Amino acid sequence: MAKWFIDGILTTFIPLFVAMDVFAALGIFISLTEGLDRQTVKGIIRDSVLTAVIVSAGFLVLGEAVFKALGITSDDFKIAGGLVLLIFAVRDLISWGETRRPTGKFGAVPIGVPLIVGPAVLTTLIVLLDHYGVFFTAASLALNLAIVWVFFTQAGRVIKYFGRGGILVFSKIMLLMLAAIAVMMIRLGVMGIIVAAR
Repeated sequence: MAKWFIDGILTTFIPLFVAMDVFAALGIFISLTEGLDRQTVKGIIRDSVLTAVIVSAGFLVLGEAVFKALGITSDDFKIAGGLVLLIFAVRDLISWGETRRPTGKFGAVPIGVPLIVGPAVLTTLIVLLDHYGVFFTAASLALNLAIVWVFFTQAGRVIKYFGRGGILVFSKIMLLMLAAIAVMMIRLGVMGIIVAAR
C-alpha cells in the first residue's frame, strides 16, 4: 500500500515539478518584485498562487470534458502536447538569458498564469490525469504549488543559497528533463494510435 502511494506520487510529482520549473519562475519573480515592500510582495504571492490553483484545478475538472466534446483523444493530445513542450524546452534551452520573462503588470497575471501554471503545466496535467487518475495528479499539483509558495516567500534565502547563476543552471537542467518528457509523451501517443488502429 505504502509503495503504491509513494510510486504514484513520485511518477506524477516529478513531471509537474519539471514543467512548473520553480527555479526559472523564482528568478523572474525576484526581478519583478525587487524593491517592493514586504506587504506588497505578500499580496503578489497570494494572488499569483491563488490564480495558479484556480486555473489548474479548473483545467483538471473541465479539460478532459472539453477534449471529449471536440473529439480529441488522449493520444492526440499526448502528441500535440509533447510537441508543444518540446518546442518550449528547446527554445529556452538555447537561450542563456532569463527564460519566459513576462511583461506588463504582475500578480495574478503574469506570475500566476502563465509563469507558474503555463502551457507546459496544463499539458502535463492532462496527460497525468489520463494515466494516473485524479487523486495522484491533484496531490502532486498541490505539492508543487506548495513548493512554489515556499520558494517565493523565502526568495531572498533561496537566492543567497544557490546564487543567481545556480538558479539559472538548475532551470536549464529542468528544461532538458522537460524535453525528455515531451519526447516520451509523443512516443506514448504514437504507440497508442498504432495500437488503436490494429
